[in-house]
Amino acid sequence: MLAELRPGQSIELLKELHILTREGRLNQDSRRKLKQVYHLYQFIEPLLAELAQDGHAPLLADHGAGKSYLGFILYDLFFKGQGRGRIYGIEWRADLVERSRALAQRLGFERMEFLNLAVADAAGREAGLPERIDIVTALHACDTATDDAIAFGLHKQARAMVLVPCCQAEVAAQLRGSKALQLARTPLAELWRHPIHTRELGSHLTNVMRCLHLEASGYQVTVTELVGWEHSLKNELILARWTGQRKRSAAERLAAILEEFGLTGALATRFGMA
Repeated sequence: MLAELRPGQSIELLKELHILTREGRLNQDSRRKLKQVYHLYQFIEPLLAELAQDGHAPLLADHGAGKSYLGFILYDLFFKGQGRGRIYGIEWRADLVERSRALAQRLGFERMEFLNLAVADAAGREAGLPERIDIVTALHACDTATDDAIAFGLHKQARAMVLVPCCQAEVAAQLRGSKALQLARTPLAELWRHPIHTRELGSHLTNVMRCLHLEASGYQVTVTELVGWEHSLKNELILARWTGQRKRSAAERLAAILEEFGLTGALATRFGMA
């Protein structure tokens, strides 16, 4: 068995996911992908173990699931051995959903469901998901899909959310639109005068506001790196755990940031400030 693999990991699964070659080897790209998923598993497994106490069957929704690398490995390493709990993979591309359904059936992963839905539509009653979901994950859900995953988690009263945001364009677009006005108003606008800075600041601001939104909604938030930057540039991990303590100061600071950067009109509703 390869040293990089976790004990009990299904070789057949990793071959089906094309993480291992037919000969059972890892190439450089798949090694990097596996390292990211395993590192994320280190954050999620203690949450699942805590939730699985006293016979509870944890429910996990994986948003923007793609080929469901994360969902399948979570099931293989945790849910399969527990004999209870369920994973819902939510993905808008129908071909990937069908492929995941077929793979789960081949492997006998009976408590995995795959839903052909946009993240934004998953919270609706017609989606057919349970009223409560314990853990929400979103690994590299693009642009506003991470915000939709947060909204889903709030709606489903999630005990925890584990988010690795990807490309983000919405805030940068708003900053570009008001750049001339802001340059005349404040020297801070120099932070996004150049296009590359607009993109980078927009991405950073988005994640800062997401964290404040979660804290204002009753979550304790930790922000860290997923893996080393040499493995992925989309590397920020936001871990939120429900405490029920809604921080008024977080809501006030979020409102102030929206106002300072001229974003209130466009984004107040998205970040719970309407």
